[in-house]
Amino acid sequence: MAKGRILQVKESEITVISQQNTDYISLTDMTVSFREGSGLIGKWITNKNTIEYLGVWERVNNPDFNYPEFGVIGQEAGTNRFIMSVGQWIDRTKAIGMLVKAGRYGGTYAHKDIAFHFAMWLSPEFQIYLVNEFQRLKDEENNRLKLEWNLQRTLAKINYQIHTDAIKENLIPQEITKQQASFVYANEADLLNVALFGITAKEWRDSNPDKTGNVRDYATLEQLVVLSNMESMNALLIRQGLPQSERLLQLNKVAITQMKSLLASNTMKKLK
Repeated sequence: MAKGRILQVKESEITVISQQNTDYISLTDMTVSFREGSGLIGKWITNKNTIEYLGVWERVNNPDFNYPEFGVIGQEAGTNRFIMSVGQWIDRTKAIGMLVKAGRYGGTYAHKDIAFHFAMWLSPEFQIYLVNEFQRLKDEENNRLKLEWNLQRTLAKINYQIHTDAIKENLIPQEITKQQASFVYANEADLLNVALFGITAKEWRDSNPDKTGNVRDYATLEQLVVLSNMESMNALLIRQGLPQSERLLQLNKVAITQMKSLLASNTMKKLK
């Protein structure tokens, strides 16, 4: 579970956590400034209108929702004997819209849709402040991600220049034509292609006669990030005088390691 972020809603500090790349807002924190405290969560979830809303949300968002059991709960809701807790709701229906956490950042959490519904039940004014503060948080996060991506693009340009300079200074003999020099650049570019994509530019074109451009034009975001890093590393290996065959092996290992890391990164998933 990612570290909690804090929303400042009037006098309340409300925790937001991420689980499986989804934001959940603390309902427990939302009740702190209200007289009855966390007991309000129990009252809210036993409300028949709440049960109906939760059922609709789960049906839309949760393919594993236990709809027959929800039907039983729906018949019970609204009667004097009806008792329901968040934990019981999750266990009986396989709901995913709410979480009950122990330990640090513990308490009852809900997907933002459900949290906003709970906030409206608590107070329309409170709900408006909560929505505005949550949107401010997401705008800040998106701006930071854009800044990080722009920085990555700038670094990619710098790495490309470093890479070509290293080739020019260490691999290209003096007094050759521009055409001859281009062969050397293309050869080193294919070194990176093979290390990352497992195929040369020509092999890709032969296998994709119906496509325009080159293999890099069809690369994923993760592959482009790794490619930028590999250009910088290859420049260093060239300056160290390592032969191309040895550089290929090292770069391939780097490509595998970095791709595994990026594919598991929540930050990269948010950029897509």
